[in-house]
Amino acid sequence: MRTQTLTPPNHSASDDSTLQRWLSQPRHASLPSRSRELPAPALSFEFFPPRTEALETQLWACIRRLEPLAPRFVSVTYGAGGTTQERTHTTVTRLATETAMRPAAHLTCVGASRDEVNAVAERYYAAGVRHIVALRGDMPGGDAYEPHPDGYAYAADLVDGLRRIGDFEISVAAYPETHPTAISPEADLDNLKRKLDAGATRAITNYFFETDIYLRFLDRCHAAGITAPIVPGIMPVSNFAQAAKFSAMCGASVPSWLAHMFEGTENDVETRRMVGAVVAAEQVRLLQANGVDEFHIYTLNRPDLTYTIAHILGVRPG
Repeated sequence: MRTQTLTPPNHSASDDSTLQRWLSQPRHASLPSRSRELPAPALSFEFFPPRTEALETQLWACIRRLEPLAPRFVSVTYGAGGTTQERTHTTVTRLATETAMRPAAHLTCVGASRDEVNAVAERYYAAGVRHIVALRGDMPGGDAYEPHPDGYAYAADLVDGLRRIGDFEISVAAYPETHPTAISPEADLDNLKRKLDAGATRAITNYFFETDIYLRFLDRCHAAGITAPIVPGIMPVSNFAQAAKFSAMCGASVPSWLAHMFEGTENDVETRRMVGAVVAAEQVRLLQANGVDEFHIYTLNRPDLTYTIAHILGVRPG
C-alpha cells in the first residue's frame, strides 16, 4: 500500500517561515523576579508643590497613598526661577512634621543672590530638613540661562555653598541623554563630576525610556572616574501627548515603539494607565536584572502607577 503525505488545510509557505523563526531565534528566559526572601530595592518619589486648593488635596492624597511604602526620601520640586519657593517650603515642612517620610527640598541658584539662597537653605536646616536636591535651575519663560551677578553660578557652586552651611545630604541631577543646553556630552559629564566632587551624595537621572541609554551612561560615568550612585529616574506615562511634549523640552528621547503602544488610547484613560504600568514595570525589572537596586520615581502627584511599580518590585506597606 502506498503511503500518502497529508497536507494540513490552508497550509502555506508563510507557515514554514513562521516555524523556521520559532526554531532558529534565540530563546529568551523571563526577567528575574525577586522572591520575598531577597531585599526589595530602595525607592524615592518626587512630588511637585500644588498651585490650587484642589491640587493640594490631590497631592496629599498621593502622599498618604505612598507613605506606607516607606521610601528612602521624597523630593519636592522648585519652579523656574524659584517661582514656587514658598509652596515648596510649605510642602517640605509639612512632610517633615506630618508624615514619617524624609523630605528632600529642591533648591536652585537661578535668579537669586548667594545670601538669598543661603537663607532658604538655613530655613530648611532649622526646620529639620537635611536633604537638598541642588540644581542650577531654569530661567522663567524659557530664556537662556544667566547667572545672578551675586549668586551661585552653577550647581557645583551651590553644592559647595551648601556644604559650608550644614551637614546636608545633597542630590544632584544627571542627564543620560545630555542636558539640552550642554555644548557636548563630554562637557555635560564633566559638569556632573564637578558637582559630585564638590560634595554631592548621589546623582538622580532625568527620566529615559530606553534602558540601554541609562546603562551606557553608567559605563561613561565609570570611565570618567565617577563612583557615586547614579539613581535612575523613572517616569510612568499615562498621558503620552503630555509626556512627549515635556520630553522635547528636557532632552529625553521618545522611542517610536512607545508612541505605538499608546496609539488609539487618546480617549481611553483606563487603557492608558494599564499600558503605562506595563511599560514602566518592564523597564524597572530589566534594570533590576542588570543589578540596579534603587529607583527615583517621578509621580506627577498621581500615586496609582507608582504604587503598582513598587508592588511589582516587592516594596509593600509595612
